Amino acid sequence: MKHGLGIPDSEFVRGDIPMTKQEIRILTLAKAKIGSADTVIDIGAGTGSLSIEAALLAEQGRVIAIEREPEGFDLIKVNATKFKAANVEAVLGAAPEALEGLPAADVIMIGGSGGKLPEILRCADKLLKPGGRLIVTAVTVETLSTTLNIMRQRSEYSVEACCIQVTRIQQVGASNMFKALNPIYIIACSKKG
Repeated sequence: MKHGLGIPDSEFVRGDIPMTKQEIRILTLAKAKIGSADTVIDIGAGTGSLSIEAALLAEQGRVIAIEREPEGFDLIKVNATKFKAANVEAVLGAAPEALEGLPAADVIMIGGSGGKLPEILRCADKLLKPGGRLIVTAVTVETLSTTLNIMRQRSEYSVEACCIQVTRIQQVGASNMFKALNPIYIIACSKKG
């Protein structure tokens, strides 16, 4: 079955690992501008939902999904198989150490940092090709602030950020109720070519 952008959340195998929700994946991938032959690194990949959708866009490319939780690592492999994303390579490990020896990337996405965001951003900068995109999704003010403070000091990057608040409408009996998802900040950094 062929999927377009925005696979429904319910189609992913989840477990207890956090997952980037459909609306946020769509906007994150739009900011990432993934090409069909791109090399993508997804740091803090969780269930692999973003990695899978990135892999479907980079069909001749490669996606390296880094996850420090063994359950998440297993879920990435299960979901990659389910969606026939053979170009996803799951790596069990924590960044920045797990970035050692990885190839240069066109896109790097950071969804989890384990408290090591400055070091991860430093390593990501070294791996990111000129013209590449670095996308950070933040659920905390600290991640947003740290990313903006570090990346805005680097003259070789243009930086834009936005806050996304998604509210879904859920049917409750004969009524429709608002169900808000947590707000997410997306920081998109483009490296000059």
